Amino acid sequence: MLHAVIMAGGSGTRFWPASRRDLPKQFLTLSGDRSLLQQATDRCLPLIKHDQLWIVTGARHAVETGRQLPALPSEHVLIEPCGRNTAPCIGLAAIRVRAADPDAVLLVTPADHVISPTSAFVAAVERAVATVNAAPEKLCLFGIVPNRPATGYGYIERGGPLTGAPDGVFSVVRFREKPDLATAQQFLAAGNFLWNSGIFVWRADTIIRALQQYQPELHRKLEELSQHCGRDSWHSALERDFPSMPSISIDYAVLEHSRDVCVIEAPFGWDDVGSWAALLRLHQPDADGNIVVGKHCGIGTRNCTIYGNGEHLITTIGLDGCTVVHTPTATLVAKLDDEAQLKDLLKQLEQRGFDGVL
Repeated sequence: MLHAVIMAGGSGTRFWPASRRDLPKQFLTLSGDRSLLQQATDRCLPLIKHDQLWIVTGARHAVETGRQLPALPSEHVLIEPCGRNTAPCIGLAAIRVRAADPDAVLLVTPADHVISPTSAFVAAVERAVATVNAAPEKLCLFGIVPNRPATGYGYIERGGPLTGAPDGVFSVVRFREKPDLATAQQFLAAGNFLWNSGIFVWRADTIIRALQQYQPELHRKLEELSQHCGRDSWHSALERDFPSMPSISIDYAVLEHSRDVCVIEAPFGWDDVGSWAALLRLHQPDADGNIVVGKHCGIGTRNCTIYGNGEHLITTIGLDGCTVVHTPTATLVAKLDDEAQLKDLLKQLEQRGFDGVL
């Protein structure tokens, strides 16, 4: 049976001040009328029922997760005591789902992506599930056909069609790190490189065996923890054992080592919504080139991204190429190309005692 695991950890600092420690970007509504987490759930529900949905998130975000997803069984909110990257996150979900369904197939997806149309996503997942059902040892990834020489993504070098698999499923030659611009341009021109979307389909027991093979210490800790699944001791064991697990991504932990990885060229539109600049890709600009979410009135304002809560009116005069984000307790005004300095700004806010807005 298929189960969906939505990874909803992370702080989303590049969306400050709308994104905060207690309300990171996966809980924000950046496009449409649903939060990113709710949209991720909506995409999965044509494939599964609510009792086959699992959310992995941090302790401080469990209440908001339940508020935004009221139909989700509370025991399906898996709470990480601390952030330990995607390999422990996925391993935690795998042992918990395996305990409920030993034959489970997992769709693993981040909470903070924008994907459309849903019908294409559903069709791609069904193709991946068919691949895994035919070849249970396979670890199936979704690769995004690049439309620009992006330097912020890892790349997958695609091989030939996978023998015996549905159309559109390919072997993987190797993974490539985030490239410099010249290398990214070469990847784009070559035509056989895909962005690594961080969306996966595999059997729960297969990914657990892969962790055993390539990350034996992490696997040992997960199996010890698995003895507490469904018991009153689960939460205390999780609090005790999870923080000692190594912090490592599933890519480094397993995928870059395994020969059983395959990739599907995603037939859907995809954006990982990494920073405020993503709104330029998610919304149609007005006649002056502005992207506006909320209420805005401007004079001589062009090529700006303006975001508010829909109640507070933002007014601007003479701005060009700026990001303006208003919240009740903090406002950001920056040049669009200065977003890289946001991390430095947040450090300075912390140093100056403005913890209440972080």
